Amino acid sequence: MILLLISILAILFYYLMKRAYKNTKEVIINKLTIDTEMSKEDHPKLRILQLSDLHLENISISPNELYTKLKEEHFDLIALTGDFLDRKRTIPKLVPYLEVLNKLNAKYGIYAVLGNHDYVLRPKYLKKLIETLKMYDCKVLINENDIISVDGTWVNIIGIDDFSTHRSNIEDSYEGIKPGTNLVLTHDPNIVLKMKPYHFDYLLSGHFHGGQICYPKAFHLVKMGKLPRMNMIKGLHTYDGKPFYINEGLGQTGVNIRVGSRPEITIHELTLSISENKVVQAM
Repeated sequence: MILLLISILAILFYYLMKRAYKNTKEVIINKLTIDTEMSKEDHPKLRILQLSDLHLENISISPNELYTKLKEEHFDLIALTGDFLDRKRTIPKLVPYLEVLNKLNAKYGIYAVLGNHDYVLRPKYLKKLIETLKMYDCKVLINENDIISVDGTWVNIIGIDDFSTHRSNIEDSYEGIKPGTNLVLTHDPNIVLKMKPYHFDYLLSGHFHGGQICYPKAFHLVKMGKLPRMNMIKGLHTYDGKPFYINEGLGQTGVNIRVGSRPEITIHELTLSISENKVVQAM
């Protein structure tokens, strides 16, 4: 009887693990339309492709599959919100994905910020990762910004370095921005809890993987900051009246399974603000 019970439990465990692994291959595409506080229907729009948490050691989609999913779409800008990899030998695996992103011909280019797993790399390999990104026309923002003009409207692309590893410098990230729309790219969304003095119209992040294993809840995320304790682990949220998005990521960490979450590609259509810039510098 005991042997039979063990056999049944083993079969059930095998089935559940097989299903959980299959979930990692079921990539979803989420599309959102975001109106900023001062935007109107006739204002310019920015169509953004966001990819996050590729974790190339356990990524859910091949470069060819990614291109097939996205080749019919139009993008103005591509945002990569950190955690590309954490092993030096994986760096070459990034190249075909960057080649695919270049083939998508985003009008205003590709922007990236780094995540906590990227900083696991030793300095010389972190430098190699950054150089690889730049080699494929990806602008890496480390507590800095880049400013583009979209139909005569300024868009400040503000890259805040990883909050979870204490590398964020919000003040430096905002230095020299222009009146217009503030789009923040960062890895750990917990940074929003520190941004009350700094205006943003939209913030893109990742980090939590949507919990990756959410059964019955993602209790393991409690140690990852205040937002998970507020049940903010994926999707669109607001804090202090400002909208931000937490992407579930394309790859996995630890065990290569997902329960209650799926790998995600996100397409954001952001209506731009042409109002006076409202950033307040912290004293």
